[in-house]
Amino acid sequence: QVQLQESGPGLVKPSQALSLTCTVSGASITTTAYYWSWIRQPPGKGLEWMTTVAYSGSAYYSPSLKSRTSISRDTSKNQFTLQLSSVTPEDTAVYYCAARTDLGMGSARTFYDYWGQGTQVTVSS
Repeated sequence: QVQLQESGPGLVKPSQALSLTCTVSGASITTTAYYWSWIRQPPGKGLEWMTTVAYSGSAYYSPSLKSRTSISRDTSKNQFTLQLSSVTPEDTAVYYCAARTDLGMGSARTFYDYWGQGTQVTVSS
């Protein structure tokens, strides 16, 4: 059973960078079995796929967020990290990390095999 846990600040000021970490247990992030993603859900809106990192380290980004988004891995800690720069109040959302057995950029709950519980991030001064 794969388990994912998000961690990071709950409040970020506008124009600052947001950094969130997903700690994975039950599987290695370097296994070929899974792809690791970040998805977010702004209040009152649907889920939005942001980025995915493969077991090889290859990264994939949403075109609408690519200029501000970076995903990285710490294989020694079995973690992967999202960085989102120049945040605005529109980046306020619940942020989730998730795992899927195939490469894909979907947003639906059922698209992923495992989800973290999500972490609320509010962008406000």
